[in-house]
Amino acid sequence: MKMIVAVIKPENFNQVKRCLYHHKIYRFMVTDCYGHSDEEGVIESYRGVPMEVDLVKKVRIQIAVNDGFVDTAVKAILEGGKSGDAGDGKIFVYPLDQCYRISTGEEGSDAIGGEI
Repeated sequence: MKMIVAVIKPENFNQVKRCLYHHKIYRFMVTDCYGHSDEEGVIESYRGVPMEVDLVKKVRIQIAVNDGFVDTAVKAILEGGKSGDAGDGKIFVYPLDQCYRISTGEEGSDAIGGEI
């Protein structure tokens, strides 16, 4: 089992979601977040005062998958999230020691679900 964490541009989220659905990956969590990387900050005006905003809005997607779905999930995120511009995001894959489904008490791969 693995935990996939992707940080992507908000404008790419709907396309990433469609790609995940297309590959039969329906269970994931989404969080708005802010980050700083190689991207330059944006100058915005706050009450008439120019301010550099160096934390850029992103979307964080977390997907717990069985080992057989890792490549499929990563490819779906790459397919939907890649524009070729700086700041498209990152994908991290972590080992997942255990998973429990609260409603049924299932554990491990059965708790994550999916066909593989």
